[in-house]
Amino acid sequence: MDEIRIPHSSHWGSFTAVWRGDALTVEPHPADPDPNLLIQNFPAALRHRARIARPMVRRGWLEHGPGPSDRRGREDFVAVGWDEVLDRLAGELRRVRPEQVFGGSYGWSSAGRFHHAQSQIHRFLNTSLGGYVRSVNSYSAGASGVVLPHILGPFEAVTRQVVTWEQVVAHSEIVIAFGGMALKNSMVAGGGVTRHTERGAMKAAAERGCQFINVSPLRDDLPGEAHAEWVAPVPGSDTALMLGLVHTLVRDGLHDAGFLARYCAGWEEFLPYLLGTSDGVAKSAEWASGITGLPAAQIEGLAHRLAGRRVLVTVAHALQRAEWGEQPVWMGAVLAAALGQIGLPGGGYSYALGALAHYGKLANAVPAAGLPQGVNGVKAFIPVARISDMLLNPGAPFEYNGQHLTYPEIRLVYWAGGNPFHHHQDINRLRRAFGRVDTLVVHDSAWTATARHADIVLPATMTLEREDIGAAGTDPVMIAMHKVAEPFGEARDDYAIFSALAERLGCGAKFTEGRTAREWLVQLYEHTRRSLAHRGYPAPDFETFWANGEIVLPQGPDDGGIVGAFRADPEGHPLPTPSGRIEIASKVIAGFGYEDCPGHPVWIAPVDVPTGRAPLHLIANQPATRLHSQLDFGGHSDGSKRRGREVLTMHPEDAAARGIGEGDVVRLSNARGACLATARLSVDIRAGVVQLPTGAWYDPDDAEAEAPLCVHGNPNVLTRDVGTSRLAQGCTGQHTVVEVARYDGNLPPIRAFDPPG
Repeated sequence: MDEIRIPHSSHWGSFTAVWRGDALTVEPHPADPDPNLLIQNFPAALRHRARIARPMVRRGWLEHGPGPSDRRGREDFVAVGWDEVLDRLAGELRRVRPEQVFGGSYGWSSAGRFHHAQSQIHRFLNTSLGGYVRSVNSYSAGASGVVLPHILGPFEAVTRQVVTWEQVVAHSEIVIAFGGMALKNSMVAGGGVTRHTERGAMKAAAERGCQFINVSPLRDDLPGEAHAEWVAPVPGSDTALMLGLVHTLVRDGLHDAGFLARYCAGWEEFLPYLLGTSDGVAKSAEWASGITGLPAAQIEGLAHRLAGRRVLVTVAHALQRAEWGEQPVWMGAVLAAALGQIGLPGGGYSYALGALAHYGKLANAVPAAGLPQGVNGVKAFIPVARISDMLLNPGAPFEYNGQHLTYPEIRLVYWAGGNPFHHHQDINRLRRAFGRVDTLVVHDSAWTATARHADIVLPATMTLEREDIGAAGTDPVMIAMHKVAEPFGEARDDYAIFSALAERLGCGAKFTEGRTAREWLVQLYEHTRRSLAHRGYPAPDFETFWANGEIVLPQGPDDGGIVGAFRADPEGHPLPTPSGRIEIASKVIAGFGYEDCPGHPVWIAPVDVPTGRAPLHLIANQPATRLHSQLDFGGHSDGSKRRGREVLTMHPEDAAARGIGEGDVVRLSNARGACLATARLSVDIRAGVVQLPTGAWYDPDDAEAEAPLCVHGNPNVLTRDVGTSRLAQGCTGQHTVVEVARYDGNLPPIRAFDPPG
């Protein structure tokens, strides 16, 4: 049988698509030492019944026009031709003002630099409407993205350009990973990844003698190759554990006083809190034991092992996706500073190492261009995780990073790229929030819950159905992403949709600049080609690159970035912080007057704690078989479910106390909602904790109910929709509390992947 091989790429790995007749398979990039199985979601997804075939309009919106409605997600849709739907949408965009439009685009739409939904929608709204209300920061790093610039420097600089895996392999003696470094997270990277090296690096470091310590309720938050010691504190208690470690170091004279004096600001302000002279409570190992559930002797012993060693402290995204999420990020830096290792190869502090395939990698020496987004004429914005607050409370005040702001009044939400019914918390509240707007427009390739709650649904191509350029700032291979298949049904790419809309609004030339999609690819590639030529590297023209399928890019030095330069010469290379040093205490943050995020890291007791009605901690972390909710209907993701539902992991002791056995369908519940899942029993989770990954498509059993049961297993019907603090207003969806019970009723059908009626 003839075979057709086509190069392509995705956030979870570059690959070759192989057609043998009508059968599609995918093969990982030959340079990848540890390929990611998520690429196996593609073949079944390409022509799945969940795909959107035609433009669709909610019947109530079509018949009655725009306006608030509680019928979103409860009504059927009517197929409408492209010309009619674009004419209607253009009229609606003319009706509203730019400051009444929220440009919702959050999620992993494509590894391609051109068909990147967020760039496309922002360019369209800027060039055709004059702007839109935007969001800032991310669900993954909402708290850290705000606090790190205050204490160390720009987020990207202090996460991607400080410690590399090569340094860990060669230099680290101990890696203490708060929240772990699960390989399921580092298997993905925006723009694509050709080489998954994390597993091999941990294996090589461990074989050299590096000790990995996994501080997490989940043993598998570090892979077996790391041979990690498992320390399992109560979820959400990491800040207290770090305080207990630093107190022990100071009490026993094991901290690096010289480093703290030369490289840090605010130690003297922090020390009275640590020692308890300011509040009467010494943050000792004994104190930390009562919060973390770990023996005081274990905490003291761990502190003694860290002292005088080349120690790397890492803090996972997970820790700051919870109440007071700024605190563990800040306190992790203080722990590393007390050990005196910051700026040394393989030592110090690396926020979120292992969270993405970008982190721990060398930066490319030449850039990869993206689609220019234009200028946004609207100044209003919200932290990304505050969308329900904005829609439910127009005109209400809120605080963010020292600013006193007001939620705008939004009448139209335009969403292209992403699925807020995955990312956002308290989905039942989100449903009510979306009911407040006049019009909700969604571009998507499949019937996600967000699309089902829209008024206008425009079928978008998936990445296999278009050409693009795959490139990431830390991956040495740029991929020519050839089209693998023709579009499904009447699907169009976002660029074609926005070009047609811009033309109707009289802004077609401004949006397209007269270029086709292929001409834009040539333009974007030229930016990289010129940079290669300027530096004396081989710089093939676009047609040669496209024919070859890829080009290898040069990479920069492994020098520790701004932190390495600061360690070498703090006077000549100060950090971009107010003091020029590591801010153990921040006068700027102190000046904001936030009791939930004061001027130095502190322990603040959580509000969302186990109760008689919800006695178990729930960890709602990222899934291993898909990227967030993307392609949940793909073969690899769907095949991982049990009895069609997402899998809940719980300790055998907790299961036995509730009469739950392996493979039973269970009901998780709390005051916000309930969902079904299938139980998996494991001793590799702390007792009293259950774990249900995010990303199962929301599937309510009764769309008319205010708080329906999600029969598929989406934990965001259970999570709280509150900000981390007044500083960052980040997402707190990683952790909540629930009860779990065996479900003995008739099992409701799963319809998450069926098109709406």
